[in-house]
Amino acid sequence: METKKQPIVNEPDIEYGNYSYADYLTWTMDEVVELIKGKVFKKAAAAPGRTHQRISMHLGSELFQFLKGKPCEVFHAPFDVRLPIKSKKNSEIDTVVQPDICVVCDLEKLDEAGCIGAPDLVVEILSPGNTKKELKLKYEVYLESGVKEYWVIYPVEQSMLIYTLENGVYKASRLLASGDKVESKVIPGFSLDLDELFASY
Repeated sequence: METKKQPIVNEPDIEYGNYSYADYLTWTMDEVVELIKGKVFKKAAAAPGRTHQRISMHLGSELFQFLKGKPCEVFHAPFDVRLPIKSKKNSEIDTVVQPDICVVCDLEKLDEAGCIGAPDLVVEILSPGNTKKELKLKYEVYLESGVKEYWVIYPVEQSMLIYTLENGVYKASRLLASGDKVESKVIPGFSLDLDELFASY
């Protein structure tokens, strides 16, 4: 008896779908999307603005230079980070995100598809297109998967928050702004001058 083949999913149902990484791999879309707890979130339709790009390039370059010769690597979007909770099977992973910047120190988590498992450091640079729901869900999946340090940068306000994983919960820093020098607990010795990060050209 001939079995019917399942139709290929070419475009997800943004509103009502519940998808896995296996589905994600079949999509043919012009927009960049992320999958958070089975739900699809489109990245901003327009390319990131000048300020977003400059902050990303500045921070990514600082991390790249600092990590030379060290057993960690830095990546910037687009770069798939799969966050498995129970299984590493494609059909059972329901979260695939593209952080603006991430640092991975356990190089066994890296493969040709990106990263499978929690990076040590994740940086999100907020854009006008970011929704509160998306930000809340990302906070939850980063916590649940064990991302040790999560930086949220607010370009318009020229400020940032750092969430550090301690005993299974995130401890938030005070609001950091120009005049502050930021130090990472998961990348010992790395510091970032926020005056330089937020300097306008």
